[in-house]
Amino acid sequence: MVSLYVYTAILGLTALERLAELVVSKRNAAWAIERGGKEFGFGHFPFMVVLHTAFLVGCVAEPWLLEREFNPVLGAVFLAVALLCQGLRWWVITTLGHRWNTRVIVVPGLDRIQGGPFKYFPHPNYVAVVLEGIALPMIHNAWLTASVFTVLNAGLLFVRIRCEDKALDWAAEQEAA
Repeated sequence: MVSLYVYTAILGLTALERLAELVVSKRNAAWAIERGGKEFGFGHFPFMVVLHTAFLVGCVAEPWLLEREFNPVLGAVFLAVALLCQGLRWWVITTLGHRWNTRVIVVPGLDRIQGGPFKYFPHPNYVAVVLEGIALPMIHNAWLTASVFTVLNAGLLFVRIRCEDKALDWAAEQEAA
């Protein structure tokens, strides 16, 4: 039972971290709009908010309501993965600086970021989201939450990555014109 309280505290800290991200995101979105940024994909954004909120609720609810057993070895492994995901997430945020936010806003005339984690793969934040979507619930064996989130998030990422690519193409066209 102690593990369930500790896990719930970890999820509480995760929720606080997400609120901090929203503060940074709001500030950065205003920065981008002030510089002529154009937003793309606002139609899918509410679904993303609901999905990510439901994910955290599911992470808490499933172990409590379905009395999931805690496996200390798996819990430690998945906690390590979740912490690595946080590190990657903040590496992305610091690499993008003012350009990072939870929306898709492109400022014309800015060069595409090629450094940091973007040097290794094109959408590093989504690598963190996908891995965390499995790791965070599996710290306390919330396999149902991990499964449902992974499937729904795959659909969301399909839409989101296409949206981001479209936004980057638009920015390149603006640059060429």
